[in-house]
Amino acid sequence: MNALTLWFHKTGSPPTAYRLAGRIMPWCYGLGLVLGLVALYGGLVLAPRDYQQGDAYRIIFIHVPCAWMGLFAYFFMAANAFIALVWRIKLSEVLAMAAAPVGAAFTFITLVTGSLWGKPMWGTWWTWDARLTSELVLLFLYLGVIGLHAAIEDRRQAARAAGFLALIGVVNIPIVHFSVNWWNTLHQGSTVRLMGPSKIDGSMIWPLLLMALATHVWFFGSVLARTRIGLLELDGGKDWVRAIALGETEARA
Repeated sequence: MNALTLWFHKTGSPPTAYRLAGRIMPWCYGLGLVLGLVALYGGLVLAPRDYQQGDAYRIIFIHVPCAWMGLFAYFFMAANAFIALVWRIKLSEVLAMAAAPVGAAFTFITLVTGSLWGKPMWGTWWTWDARLTSELVLLFLYLGVIGLHAAIEDRRQAARAAGFLALIGVVNIPIVHFSVNWWNTLHQGSTVRLMGPSKIDGSMIWPLLLMALATHVWFFGSVLARTRIGLLELDGGKDWVRAIALGETEARA
């Protein structure tokens, strides 16, 4: 076994993953909070009014990063589900299931903020637009994965069944992303481009990208926190979990 493989197996073991997640998690929360506050100040205070939408556009500094995170979280969940199904890696099972509630939360925020933005722009809270509908389907997929995982008593079998459902739902990801290009929708097209110039002023784009970074960092902190709980539940009867429980009991005493 080479050094890289040995490192991977050691890091992926539940006790090591639990301790490593505990060290990284607070930094993710702290950094995510600081970046998020700076991004909100830049978007809500420093950025100028939009010449067409006025101040109503400022909801994009929450709506857009959460929309990006909803897609990223699903990809993260599906990738770990694939690893878990193919290589039977316990940590990937836990990571996939830990990502589902966090991704669902970001997707829910996306739908709510989109409705708040849509009312003054379109005159309605909701319309069965291609982007909105596919985003709603994304939320239902998250809820399906969460529900299926909770419905099966055996944790490993539950993770595999829910992971299989997550992989089936991957087909919706390109539909959400390209819906504004494939169909004639009310939802505006992409204004931020990685390749080529963006259709948004620089004073508006930096808070948007900073908030996107903040949501990514916060996402990993939340996933690590849920992963620690998942690992304890999965290995509940093992010595390393008993040692942690004993240490916490002695600390309280």
